[in-house]
Amino acid sequence: MPEGGAELERIMTRASERLVIVGASLAGLRAAEAARASGFSGEIVLIGEEKETPYDRPFLSKEFLEEGEAPEPVRIASTEAIAEQGIRMMLGERATALDAGNRTVVTDQGEHRYDSAVIATGSGPIRLPAAEGLPGVVALRTLEDARTVRDALDAEARVVVIGGGFIGAEVASGARRRGLDATIIEAADVPLVRAVGAEIGGVLAELHGRHGTELRCGAGVTGFVGDEQVEAVELAGGERIAADLVVVGIGTRPAVGWLEGSGIEIENGVVCDATLSTSDPHVYAAGDVANWWNGLFGRTMRIEHFTAAAEQGARAGRNAVAGRGSQQVYETVPYFWSDWYGSRIQSAGVITTDFEVVSGDLRSDHFVVVYRDGERLSGVLTLNGQRHIMKYRRMIADRASYEQALDFAASRNRRVVMGA
Repeated sequence: MPEGGAELERIMTRASERLVIVGASLAGLRAAEAARASGFSGEIVLIGEEKETPYDRPFLSKEFLEEGEAPEPVRIASTEAIAEQGIRMMLGERATALDAGNRTVVTDQGEHRYDSAVIATGSGPIRLPAAEGLPGVVALRTLEDARTVRDALDAEARVVVIGGGFIGAEVASGARRRGLDATIIEAADVPLVRAVGAEIGGVLAELHGRHGTELRCGAGVTGFVGDEQVEAVELAGGERIAADLVVVGIGTRPAVGWLEGSGIEIENGVVCDATLSTSDPHVYAAGDVANWWNGLFGRTMRIEHFTAAAEQGARAGRNAVAGRGSQQVYETVPYFWSDWYGSRIQSAGVITTDFEVVSGDLRSDHFVVVYRDGERLSGVLTLNGQRHIMKYRRMIADRASYEQALDFAASRNRRVVMGA
C-alpha cells in the first residue's frame, strides 16, 4: 500500500461509522460535541425523548421560578449550532430497546444502527401512585413541569412540597420569596440525612424556619384530596394540609427500563468502568444514569449533578469514538450547589460522619465544614462560602491529607484576622 494509504483508509473507514447517543440533555449533547471536536468524521445521531432543544435543568428550580416576567429557558446550544457541527438531532423520539448483538437502538419511531453508542438517558422522578393524573401535583424534572410550577406560583398557590431534598427546598424558597405559604413534608426525622448527615441536615433545616416555611418531619403522606384539582394533602394521622400546588421531590431512579434484555449490566444505573465503558465495549454511559468507577476515591459512584453530567458526557463521547486502547479514564470530585432563601449551599467530594467546622459557625449565615475519610480530606460543604469551596475541591483532587486541609484553614483564618 502506498505511503499514507493506511491513514487514508482509516479516515475513510471512520467517516462511514455512526455514533448514536440516547438522551439529548446536557450529558448527551456534550458527548456529541466532544466526539465531533475530537476529529470524528462519521455520523452522529442524538436522540431525545423531549421535543425541547437541550436546556439547563438546574435553572428550572432556581431563576425560572422567580417573581416577575417569566425568563426564557437557558438553552445549552441552539438548533443551528448543533446542526453546524454535523449532529443530527432526533427530538420527540423515545428509546425502547437496545439490541447489542445487532448494534441497534430501537425507538418508538424506528431503529438506529450504531458502531458505538452513548447512553445518557438520565434519571426520572419517583412518583406517588395516589397522585397519578391529579392536576396540581407535579414532580419537577422537565421544562414542562417547571412551567406548571411557575404558573401555580403566579396564581399565588398554597404550596406543599413532599420531600425535604434540595429541589423541594428550592421550590419552597421560591414560594416564600413571593410571600406565599409553603410547607415541606419530610418522612425522615431530619431532612437530607443521606446527603449531608443528620447534624448538618438539621442545621440546614433551620433555614426553612427562619424564612417562614413550615417543615413537618417524621410525617407520612397517605393521600390527596381533590378530583379536578388537588385541594389538600392528607397525612398519616388524618390531618389535611391545604394545597393548590404539590411538588413531589422524594428522589429519582436511573432511566434504564428501556435497557431490559439488552445484556448491558445494570445495578443502580448502567455499570461502567473507569473509562465510562459499559459491559458492552461498544457502548458507553454518562450523566445521571452512569454508575462508574471513580478511581480518585476508589469506589463506584452515580452522580446526579450538572457538573458531572457535562464532564462525563464529554469524556464518554471522546472515548466512544477513540481508537482501541486510546480511551481515557474519568475521575472527578463531585460538586453541586443549591440556592435557598438567598443563601448558597455548595458541596464537593464525599461527605462522611467525621467533620470539622473550619470557618464561620453552624448557627450563622456562613460556615465551611471539611470531612475526612481516614487520613484523607474527602469532602467540603459550605453555606455562603463561595470564596472557599473551589480551593478545597482542588485539594481533594490533589489527594490532600486531612491535616493539610486543617493547616490551610488555620492559615487562611490567620490572614483574615490580620486583615489580609
